[in-house]
Amino acid sequence: MSSRTPTQRLHVACIMDGNGRWARRRGLPRTDGHTAGEEALAEVVRAASDRQVGWLTAFGFSTENWVRPRTEVRHILSLHRKLFSRTEEMNRNNARTRWIGRPFIEKGARTPVLVQKAITKAIADTSANTGLSVTIAFDYGSRAELVRASRQAMTKGVVTPASIQANLYDPEMPPVDLLVRTSGEARISNFMLWQIKGAHIYFTERPWPDFNRHEFDDALASLSSPAL
Repeated sequence: MSSRTPTQRLHVACIMDGNGRWARRRGLPRTDGHTAGEEALAEVVRAASDRQVGWLTAFGFSTENWVRPRTEVRHILSLHRKLFSRTEEMNRNNARTRWIGRPFIEKGARTPVLVQKAITKAIADTSANTGLSVTIAFDYGSRAELVRASRQAMTKGVVTPASIQANLYDPEMPPVDLLVRTSGEARISNFMLWQIKGAHIYFTERPWPDFNRHEFDDALASLSSPAL
């Protein structure tokens, strides 16, 4: 029998929506919303670590987000460099940094070199930690992931669910148990379509910058709520 607690087996994934709307309601630039969103993610990482959740995956930047205004993209990139540099806090929480997205050297990948270096260093600097695994999906799209996995599976033999799983960006990642979507949007947005099979989905009207540990606890509690 496993000695792990129920939450240590949990994989929570978050679609962090509503940064721009949060800023607009306050008369602030969209970039301020993204900055507040990064701090909200740091708070959720701390909450997940405190609750001994096993895996936390956050949709940081999609393959579709590159079409946003250049100034906004530059700001988001700088925030991700900062996010991946928070290794001291990750180490205090015994948390590991992981990443999924289009591999840097593959055709079509767009992760800038400075962000690549930040990702690589963060993964190395937290690799010895044994608690929460925090995965940032950057330059990520589920369709691109599944097309790549299928092509690689075809080169090695018959395409099966097992061979697709083995060729995902992170084959070690367990299935998602709980998918959180903020800001009142009730859709998936090309996020982890393979991994969320059977996941419970928690929708909230609260925009991501206002998503805190109390609502994170509400999301966790929804897993045990009776079906309507």
